[in-house]
Amino acid sequence: MLTVWGEGRGFRVVWLLEEMGLPYKLRPVDLLACAENDPEFMAINPGGFIPALQDGDVVMVESIAIMEYLMARYGPTPLAPAPSDPSFPAYQQFLHLGEAGLAASAYFVNSARNFAPEAERNNHTGLHALETYETRLRLVTRQLGRAPYMAGEAFTAADISVTYALELARRGARIPQVDPERAYVARMTARDGYRRAMNACEGTKAWALRVDGVA
Repeated sequence: MLTVWGEGRGFRVVWLLEEMGLPYKLRPVDLLACAENDPEFMAINPGGFIPALQDGDVVMVESIAIMEYLMARYGPTPLAPAPSDPSFPAYQQFLHLGEAGLAASAYFVNSARNFAPEAERNNHTGLHALETYETRLRLVTRQLGRAPYMAGEAFTAADISVTYALELARRGARIPQVDPERAYVARMTARDGYRRAMNACEGTKAWALRVDGVA
C-alpha cells in the first residue's frame, strides 16, 4: 500500500494517485505541532518536511520527484507523455515550473505576507519572490494562449503541478488570479480526480473553504 505522509504539496501526490486510480493511504502530519514531536514521521523523513511517499522499502520526498516516480513505476500513463511525444518538452517544462518557478516563489511571498513581523512584510526577499512568481507566470499565460493545457491538448501531471501552485499563490500568498489563469484553474479543479483528492485531504479542504469564505 502506498502511503502519502502529509498534505501541503502532498495534495499534488494525492491528486495524481486519484487520477491514476492507485490505492493509497494518507497519513496526516501536523507541522504546526512540530514534526520533531512525530517520531514515526521523523523516521520516514528526518528533514521534517512534507510530503513523503512510502512504497514498501522505498521512501521519497519532494512532490515532483514523487510524481515522476509514481508515473514511471506504475505507468505508463497519459499523465506523463513519452519522450517521443511532441508534447513532452512542454510537459517537462511546466511539471517543474509549477514548483521551481511558481510554488517555491509563492511560498516565500506567503511567509512574508502572513508570518513576518508587520514592519518586515514588504521585505526585499518577499518582493523578489513576488517578482519571480510574476515573471514565471508569464510562461503559463503564454501557454494558455496556445493550448488548453500545459502540455498542449491533453491533461497531464504538469497541470496538477501548475494548478496546485496557482491555488497556493491565491489562497496562501493572496496573489489574485486573473484570466486566463482563473478560467484554467476553474477547469482543472472541476475534474473528478481533483474533487476526490480534496475530499481525501481534509486539512487542505478545510483551509480552502476557510480562505474562500465558504466556511
